[in-house]
Amino acid sequence: MGNPKGFLEIKRKEAGYRPVRDRIGDFGEVEQTLNLEDRIDQASRCMDCGIPFCHWACPTSSKIPEWQDAIYRENWEEAAQILQSTNSFPEFTGRVCPAPCEKSCVLSLHNSPVTIRENEASVIEKAFDYGYIKARPVAKRTGKKVAIIGSGPAGLSVADLLNQAGHSVTVFERDDAIGGLLRYGIPDFKLDKHVIDRRLELFVEEGIEFKTNQDIGVNVSFADLEKEYDAICLAIGAMKPRDLPIEGRDLSGIHFAMDFLKQQNKVVRGDEFSKQERISAKGKNVVVIGGGDTGSDCVGTSVRQKAKSVLQIELLPKPPAEREEHNPWPYWPNTLRTSSLIWKDVKDVGL
Repeated sequence: MGNPKGFLEIKRKEAGYRPVRDRIGDFGEVEQTLNLEDRIDQASRCMDCGIPFCHWACPTSSKIPEWQDAIYRENWEEAAQILQSTNSFPEFTGRVCPAPCEKSCVLSLHNSPVTIRENEASVIEKAFDYGYIKARPVAKRTGKKVAIIGSGPAGLSVADLLNQAGHSVTVFERDDAIGGLLRYGIPDFKLDKHVIDRRLELFVEEGIEFKTNQDIGVNVSFADLEKEYDAICLAIGAMKPRDLPIEGRDLSGIHFAMDFLKQQNKVVRGDEFSKQERISAKGKNVVVIGGGDTGSDCVGTSVRQKAKSVLQIELLPKPPAEREEHNPWPYWPNTLRTSSLIWKDVKDVGL
């Protein structure tokens, strides 16, 4: 534990967001960063609990108290090493994870958990800035070849682990660029795509091969993959949408979320679409069905496209503004954050 009294002496302080009038005018990342002194103070609030519920709640089993202590000691290299021991992409999760760790933090009982997610993003960015994150060449190959179908976060994580184990890894992607949901499903205002490209450059240096425009079963035979590779991993992702087979579904102007988000990400990249192809909310009254992260991404994108109004419909009850006494520990998922608090954008601009 960095500071035994840190959680008593220092209040939770978030980095906050760019001014609303600025951020809704572009697709740049919305979050700001704390200065170094504030970040160290926030890390010092970690109590290094005997049973770290934050570690239990993290899908990647991040050793959170350990790297919080490394931040407090300003050892960014050690913090990054601990982070990457369980997570191939702290720079992704530090930006877009809904942070169940914070909801399980003991300090969350008083609505002031450690700023774990922001601390995570700060650690990995400091490590990149200081040159600690470098390609890790594989010393010895096993002679085994593995094909991974799908280049989203799951496929890339598998590729990283298998490559480091010494296998020769090839990642096949149906789209024209690597990243899957990271590339085309998450808007740039939550995850700038240079963050993905930076990590991919390291993977290429480490020997992972990437093949785009490879639609397995269409222009690439699965049987051929079986002949060439010793193992095949299916990591085909979440691009198949749930439909609503209801009256009026076939009317014009109704689009799946991923079609909408994917096209906008391509537009930000510089791609052009005809007037007939373009899915735009500009000047329109928009209804978003679904209140999760994807729904919030559609809301934020619609706002930035200058929609006339935005209405979001959610099946579940409105989550409480703060933790409630009758909710079970650890109050999950009722208080999970949506990654960029896009509803604040809508509220602030009066939509």
